[in-house]
Amino acid sequence: MDELKKINPMYQFSLKAFNVVFHKAVQRAEPSNNVKERVNNLIDCVTYSTFIYISRGLFERDKLTVTAQVAFQLLLMNKEIDARDLDFLLRFNIDHSYNSPLDFLSNSTWSAIKTMSFMDEFRGLDKDIEGSPKRWKKVVESECPEKEKFPQEWKTKSSLQKLIMMRALRPDRMTYAVRNFVEEKLGSKYAEGRKTDFAKLFQESGPALPIIFILSPGVDPLKDVESLGSKLGFTIDSGKLQNVSLGQGQEAIAEMALEKASKEGHWVILQNIHLVAKWLDTLEELLEKHSEGSHSAYRVYMSVEPAPTPKEHVIPQGILENSIKITNEPPTGMLANLHAALDNFDQNILDQCTREQEFKAILFPLCYFHACVAERRKFGPQGWNRKYPFNNGDLTISVHVLYNYLEGNSQVPWEDLRYLFGEIMYGGHITDDWDRRLCCTYLEEYMQPYQFDRKLALAPGFVVPSNLDYQGYHKYIDEMLPPESPVHYGLHPNAEIEFLTVTSDNLFHSLLELQSQDSIAGEGASQTVEEKVKAILDDIQEKLPEGYNMSDITSKTAERSPYILVCFQECERMNILLHEIRRSLKELDLGLKGELAISAEMEQLQTALFFDNLPDTWMKLAYPSTYSLAQWYNDLLLRCRELDSWAQDLTLPSVVWISGFFNPQSFLTAVMQSLAHKNEWPLDKMHITVDVTKKYKEEFTQPAREGAYIHGLYLEGACWDVQGGHVAEACLKAPTAAMPVVFVRAIPNDRQETRNIYECPVYKTKLRGSTYVCTFHLKSRERPAKWILAGVALLLSV
Repeated sequence: MDELKKINPMYQFSLKAFNVVFHKAVQRAEPSNNVKERVNNLIDCVTYSTFIYISRGLFERDKLTVTAQVAFQLLLMNKEIDARDLDFLLRFNIDHSYNSPLDFLSNSTWSAIKTMSFMDEFRGLDKDIEGSPKRWKKVVESECPEKEKFPQEWKTKSSLQKLIMMRALRPDRMTYAVRNFVEEKLGSKYAEGRKTDFAKLFQESGPALPIIFILSPGVDPLKDVESLGSKLGFTIDSGKLQNVSLGQGQEAIAEMALEKASKEGHWVILQNIHLVAKWLDTLEELLEKHSEGSHSAYRVYMSVEPAPTPKEHVIPQGILENSIKITNEPPTGMLANLHAALDNFDQNILDQCTREQEFKAILFPLCYFHACVAERRKFGPQGWNRKYPFNNGDLTISVHVLYNYLEGNSQVPWEDLRYLFGEIMYGGHITDDWDRRLCCTYLEEYMQPYQFDRKLALAPGFVVPSNLDYQGYHKYIDEMLPPESPVHYGLHPNAEIEFLTVTSDNLFHSLLELQSQDSIAGEGASQTVEEKVKAILDDIQEKLPEGYNMSDITSKTAERSPYILVCFQECERMNILLHEIRRSLKELDLGLKGELAISAEMEQLQTALFFDNLPDTWMKLAYPSTYSLAQWYNDLLLRCRELDSWAQDLTLPSVVWISGFFNPQSFLTAVMQSLAHKNEWPLDKMHITVDVTKKYKEEFTQPAREGAYIHGLYLEGACWDVQGGHVAEACLKAPTAAMPVVFVRAIPNDRQETRNIYECPVYKTKLRGSTYVCTFHLKSRERPAKWILAGVALLLSV
């Protein structure tokens, strides 16, 4: 329990609170006269009670992490799984240098299989897969591969070894596979998610055990408190319930309320305690003071928003440790979100507008739009570049505006309504231009001037219903909405694979950091933590390239063309990074030998190397990257090799690896500068234009006459039709494909082609957001709206 604060500072538990849980569990355990059986009953009951106590206060995204951690720790203690197998599953250190011989396995999957084949438990796996590809293809392409049996004798492997194989073959299904593993080992009660009944929780609380609601956008948990209060006679009207919304000098009122309530046995609700950081120490003292000798009916309920980062966390440990924590999160999936959106209204609201037909025909798509923008967040950066707190207020105000506009105009003012909803009500939250484009495109799709005459489809097969009553709409959703899929949001079905793969990678990363370093390097492990770090450190040092001798390079030519300046800048930035890597590793090496005192910075570096993370001090000087340390270092060596060949004779490579730059923008600017200079065009009236060729890097032997050939781009959310030369629908389950070589040049603004074009953003990594590089105009046969909703973008690394 104590380790969980590493995941989120909200997860803090005291020994005192655990003690209460422990004693209650001992009383609840099944009695038995057989000592062994009684002990087992006690262990089971204590474990499960503690698990439930923790789970209530966890965010949905962390529940599986904690469940898996409980399972792995119990199995390690009982010697039911091998520590080395677990370490391999969590780290999954793969040598990424293999190319797949089979079309249904990506290079990274094949690299994982080859790496595993060197281990005794998986020897021969690569040969077996190559030998009977059909049987393996069935497993890999199954809808639920975690339920399939592996071919040949691989089906007899232990459950943990099967998990390792599944992580290689279908990383996107690991959350399901881990859940099945927990169910198999600990029983189904650990694997099922249940909502806790508030009335039941109330019985556990007391004057010394306040309840904290950890808030999520769009959820109001205090309704539960008020409805239970009215049943038990604690209401604002009766004076037995005081509701204080903190901020703007409400602290004194809160102090008086607590004082009075503790004496007279009232309830106090303190909303948004995170807004009064300076007063929280006083609150902690007051809660402590009134926890003893108060009226038995006295209760305190608090609500708090979690801080966006651990550094901004302000809630004192004492308050968190000694209270019952409950997370309330909005429902997930389109079905639940669409019902929840409709729940903001009732029959009276549907009847209030004199132009009932039009009002309802716009209100329903608006509810769907609201559900879309809220739930699209789960797809990460492919959904939205940044996270926004869209809430029910945005929807109810929009409907109010809709009512006023319909009452006041004889024609439906489509443009005005779309502008108000997309730029102001919802757009008011949005800070990124591409996200704004997405929001406005949704409204253009769901609010069309001729939608009354024909059926407007919100999702495939789900059209805006004709005039129904309030219950009728709910019923229509239940009967007609297709099963949950990324397609509901305009995304390609593959978006789910990407989102699930990222989720499962994060799951294993969190689990790895939760393992105590001693347990990983404990029984059965061949190396101590220091030895393991030393081996990684030596390996990095051995391959680390020498820096670039800038005076040598700059003396090779007197010419300072835009391209040569880019080369110099890149070499200088690489030097700074290589110098820091060398310096910090040397220092840590001396620390491990005992010749230097280990500083906090060296300790952070050691932890990063141990967990295969990129050290912060390197990251600050490097380029954005989502890779683990091993992958990142291979990538760094490739970048150095590319720079070496360019710095050798300073002639532009025939095809430039655009992803290998610290600053890809500067290269594109250099393309514009050299063409502006050559053609005497004004630089501020030009822009970059691209033509995607039909060839790949190996087929080019010399550079372009003007402009440049570039490679290293990947198209996410769609695929590139090489023969047709346009953006096309991606193939199901296909990995993100590399683009052919792209010819980049610059032209004056007045020659811009705008028809049949998708303006495609280019980002450095799949985190998108602040890694934006530029915009490429790609040819498209479909309307751009399709690609905008699908979140289609070019990435420099996947």
